[in-house]
Amino acid sequence: MSSLDPSLAPHAPATVRALRHALIRDLGDGFAGALQEAGTASGGGVMDAFDGWCSARGLGHPEALAISRFRAALTDFLAESEWGRVRFIPLGEAVVALEAADWAEAEEAPALRHPSCFFSAGMLADLLGRVADGPMACLEVTCRAAGDAGCRFLLGSPEVLTAVHERILEGSGHEAAVRAVS
Repeated sequence: MSSLDPSLAPHAPATVRALRHALIRDLGDGFAGALQEAGTASGGGVMDAFDGWCSARGLGHPEALAISRFRAALTDFLAESEWGRVRFIPLGEAVVALEAADWAEAEEAPALRHPSCFFSAGMLADLLGRVADGPMACLEVTCRAAGDAGCRFLLGSPEVLTAVHERILEGSGHEAAVRAVS
């Protein structure tokens, strides 16, 4: 059982999984936009929970933490709130990858052909955009629900990730696409 105060986890992963199943059932292929929009809308609540979590540990506000301390705190927060055990991997100057072999949204997900943790992509973009110097975008490039070993999210500015996504659509692997636009 998690040691996180339930009042600090307004968007529990189990709720997200239930929402995901219902949207796939009811909307079919149209579930992605609705799920990402819900994830984006949750970013403020997750940020509030993360801020409370940091304050309870004497860390201060997340946006005031040094980047290495912020990443360590977010890693611990996501694990304790049962999203998954993540690690951050810098991919050039403009993109960072967030990886988790046990990402919660992909758990018990119906098998799909493509990465599909759309709620998480929206949530992570909004959450990290709240502490970054500007808006953030998030693109999931590998996903357990699509048969991959884990989920990998790319995070960067909307302009950079749009360029990365375009290169991926042209046939580049995501790491080559990041190198090409960085």
